[in-house]
Amino acid sequence: MLYYPALFKRIQNVMTFSALLLSSVIAQADYSKHELAEPFVESMVKEHGFQADFVRSVLAKAEKKQSILDAISRPAEKTKEWKDYRKIFLDNQRINQGVKFWKENAQAIDKAAQEYGVSPEIIVSIIGVETRYGRLAGRYRVVDALSTLAFDYPKRSAFFTKELKNFFILIKEQELDPTSLYGSYAGAMGYGQFMPSSFLAYAVDFDGDNKKDIWQNPTDAIGSVANYFKRHGWQPEGPVATRVRVTDNYDQKLVNQGGRPSLTIVEAKSLGFTPVVKGLDTSLAVMPLRYQGVHGTEFWLGFDNFYVITRYNRSRLYAMAVWQLAEEIKEKYIQ
Repeated sequence: MLYYPALFKRIQNVMTFSALLLSSVIAQADYSKHELAEPFVESMVKEHGFQADFVRSVLAKAEKKQSILDAISRPAEKTKEWKDYRKIFLDNQRINQGVKFWKENAQAIDKAAQEYGVSPEIIVSIIGVETRYGRLAGRYRVVDALSTLAFDYPKRSAFFTKELKNFFILIKEQELDPTSLYGSYAGAMGYGQFMPSSFLAYAVDFDGDNKKDIWQNPTDAIGSVANYFKRHGWQPEGPVATRVRVTDNYDQKLVNQGGRPSLTIVEAKSLGFTPVVKGLDTSLAVMPLRYQGVHGTEFWLGFDNFYVITRYNRSRLYAMAVWQLAEEIKEKYIQ
């Protein structure tokens, strides 16, 4: 065999560099070694009674995912107009799947609607928007998503650190393997995409088997979504939104302000927003909304129930998509 010193040296350098790079990647993947890990461990021990070794062992299995950091920087709600956002959720396939899901789970959905006072089509629509009725519940391990965002996404580190803490509480209470749970890039889980804090606050055992399984059990997921809406103030039989005509001098400062509806319909009309539908209770609280639709600018008034949908996801695009999908599913279901 011929021996070339210069070439051998270059190969050695490449191998050394590769080994260092590999060790660096492994070190990054082990979140138990992250500079923020030990304060996190200490807080879990002092505030929630966890064993330090257990917390470290879970963090050691968590992996940093650059794809998660990339995804959270470009959510559809912030990058799309209504005309494009609507197309994502109001397609024939999702509507038909919603009707099928409703029929297959009619008993649980009807029970949830009665017990919690939430429109059945809204329950179905939320699950449809979030996961296509359980088909797309997320491909990331929740422990990876929450660790990545808690420790390596400074912009929202405080929020995701709290969610990571709640995740540990969740797996302890439910006796679950922390590496077995999958969800979205933000750590949302199950049919209804509950964050750990939402799971702890609103998840219910709706079929009475002593488990709160929002991952594999649609009945528990249905009850949990309905409970979420009831607890956030859903009004049975209440309106959600209505189209309006605007005058040339409508008050633009009121449009898309956010917050809970604070104007009455009478006040909204005096400010240039007149509902297309007649016979509405003029004392109802509303908030003016504006969307860029396929045929131009659309103006709406959102009622308290519209605001409740935004408690699930704060985007007004999301809330309108949920409501319009619910209406489409309901129309086809009762045919």
